Amino acid sequence: MNFIQSHKPKVKDFLNNSSFSRSNSRLAGFVLDMFCTPMIDVADEFCVPSYIFYTSNAAFLALCFHFESLKKEHHIDTSKYKNSNEELTIPGFKNPYPSKFLPRLITDQSVMTTTFFDLITRIKETKGIMVNTFTDLEPLPLQSLSVPRIYPVGPVVNLKEGGHGRNSQSETESIIKWLDDQPESSVVFLCFGSMGSFEIEQINEIAIALECSGHRFLWSLRRPPPNNYENVEQVLPEGFIERTIEVGKVIGWAPQVAVLSHPAVGGFVSHCGWNSVLESLYFGVPIATWPLHAEQQMNAFELVKELGLGVEIRMDYFKDFHGNDENVEIVGAKEIESGIRKLMTNGDENEIIRRKANETKEKCNAAMKEGGSSYASLGLLIEDVISNIS
Repeated sequence: MNFIQSHKPKVKDFLNNSSFSRSNSRLAGFVLDMFCTPMIDVADEFCVPSYIFYTSNAAFLALCFHFESLKKEHHIDTSKYKNSNEELTIPGFKNPYPSKFLPRLITDQSVMTTTFFDLITRIKETKGIMVNTFTDLEPLPLQSLSVPRIYPVGPVVNLKEGGHGRNSQSETESIIKWLDDQPESSVVFLCFGSMGSFEIEQINEIAIALECSGHRFLWSLRRPPPNNYENVEQVLPEGFIERTIEVGKVIGWAPQVAVLSHPAVGGFVSHCGWNSVLESLYFGVPIATWPLHAEQQMNAFELVKELGLGVEIRMDYFKDFHGNDENVEIVGAKEIESGIRKLMTNGDENEIIRRKANETKEKCNAAMKEGGSSYASLGLLIEDVISNIS
C-alpha cells in the first residue's frame, strides 16, 4: 500500500496537467483496483466519486464485509477463528461456513491483516463496486450486498489470451493437436495457476493418482517459482511418461482458455483462482477443487457446497504464497484419485454436476449479451458515471 500511497502526488499532477483539464472534457470519477484504495483520497480532492473493480466474486466480497464489520464495529478479534472448527453464519451463504476455510488474511494477527481490513473499510466508502460475477451465478451473495451499490458485470474473461503466452507457437500447437486426437470430454486438465507449484513428493502423489485413475490427462506441471521444468522426467516417478504415453501429456505453461474450450476436456483440477473458475464455467467444464492461496478455499467451498458445480479433492488445503511453509501437507494419491474419478466417471452425482455446468455455460453467455443481466448492470453503471458530470 505504501507504493500506491507514494504515487498519489504523481496522479494529482497528471490530472492537473492532462489535456482534458484544458478542454471541455470533465473528470467523471475514478475506477480503481481493490488494492488501489489510497487513490480515493485523490478522487475526493477532485470532487469526483470512486468506483472499485473487484476482480474476485460476490461471495468473497460479502465475507470480507462481514468480517470487517465484526472486527471494526463489534470489536471481535477475528484471529479466534484460526484453527477453529466452528461453523459460521455469513450473509450471502446458504450453508454454514467452516472457519477453517477462512483466508489467513482474516485470521492472522499481522500487519498484513490490519492493512487488509483497512482496505475493505475504504472500499465501503466508494460510490459503487463492479464485481466480476453475474446475477444467475451468485444471487444470494449479491442480494446480501447493498451499500455501496453493486454492479455485477461478469464474467470478464480474456478469450484471446494474448497468443501463446510463455509457449512457442509449436508448443501450443502440439498441445491442441494432442487434444484433437482425444475423445470428447475424456481428458482431465490439471493446472494450478500462474503461482501454483508443488514439491517433488506431492508431484509423485499426483502422478500415481493419474496413472491409477486410468483417465486421460493433460497436466500443467511447473516448478517454483512458477516456471517450466527443463526436463519433467527428473521430478516424475521413473517410467511415468512411458507408461502413460497413450493417455496423458505433461506440459509446462498451459494456454488455459484454448484447453478449457476444447471439446476433449471433460474436467478441470484447479486451484480455484477466480479467473480460472470463470473460464471453466464459461466453457461448461466442471471443477475438482484443490485451493492453494488467498481466497481460493472459499471459492472451492462455493463451487462444491453452494453452487454444486464441482467436486472436492480438498477445500481446506493451504500453501504459503511465498513458499515459506515449514511442514507442507502432502495430499495422498488415493485422495487425488478419488476426486478425479468423481469428476470424470459417469454416475448420478457426476451427471448432476455436468448438467449444472452446461446450464451455467449458457447463463454466462446470456449475461453478457444485450438484454442480459451484466449487460444491463454495466448500462446502469454508465448512467451513474454520466450523472456525476450532468
